[in-house]
Amino acid sequence: MVATLVIFLREGIEASMIVAILLAYLDRIGQRRYFRDVLLGVGCALALAGAGGVVIYETIRTYSGTDVQTIFETVTYLVAAGVLTYMTFWMRRHSRTISRELRERTDAALSGGARRGLFLLAFQAVGREGLETVVFTLAVVFSTSAAGALLGGGIGLVLALAMAFVIYRLGRNVNIGLFFKVVGSLLMVFAAGLLVDAVENMQQLGWLPFMLHPMWSTSSVLSEGSAFGDVVHTFFGYVDRPTPLEVLVWVGYVALAVTVFVAPWQRRRRDMAGSQS
Repeated sequence: MVATLVIFLREGIEASMIVAILLAYLDRIGQRRYFRDVLLGVGCALALAGAGGVVIYETIRTYSGTDVQTIFETVTYLVAAGVLTYMTFWMRRHSRTISRELRERTDAALSGGARRGLFLLAFQAVGREGLETVVFTLAVVFSTSAAGALLGGGIGLVLALAMAFVIYRLGRNVNIGLFFKVVGSLLMVFAAGLLVDAVENMQQLGWLPFMLHPMWSTSSVLSEGSAFGDVVHTFFGYVDRPTPLEVLVWVGYVALAVTVFVAPWQRRRRDMAGSQS
């Protein structure tokens, strides 16, 4: 639940920002008549992503308990971790220029077939966020309960829409950069948990036949099968009987990814301090 809440919150805010930038720019240049085409593209993108996720989930569920499901889960974990990492770093690089880039693409669409171009622009932008969310949600659903994952996603989406409203209607002092920094760091930890799940599956399948013996057991303190243990496992990658390879992958990924992700802000802070001294 916690994992999908954070995922939907982050992806929902990013998608809302994209749509808000498009609509605000069209309003500013007096092209409100194209709002319908933007919103139609958004709706189609969300419908397609949601339908695709349901079809994939129902298809794989028929192979429950077989190696086919385990292999699919493993691939989903790896893809989700990779996309999550790439997407987080991409947003960090483009957070300052995304508004300008969207305005330029809107101008290009208006200079051609405006209605079709704006529909495709909104469909592509929001569809990417929707597909990413589907992949992440599938990864979470396979490692926890579907009901909890969907509940967390619903809460995260509502919070994202509320925060988007506050940012664009009420709050000029909202530090959206800090938001993406904090949430991005949390999602890096979540990605590490997905890699741990992938390693566990690959060891069970015999693909990684080494470092198999658990290093310790904390099941008596916090069982992975308990309600709270399931939440901690899903979001932080907690395992009550971890193998050495699982520990190595989790620690190595978190140490590297979070350090690289936070480094530019640390350098910027030092540069600002140096210029003021």
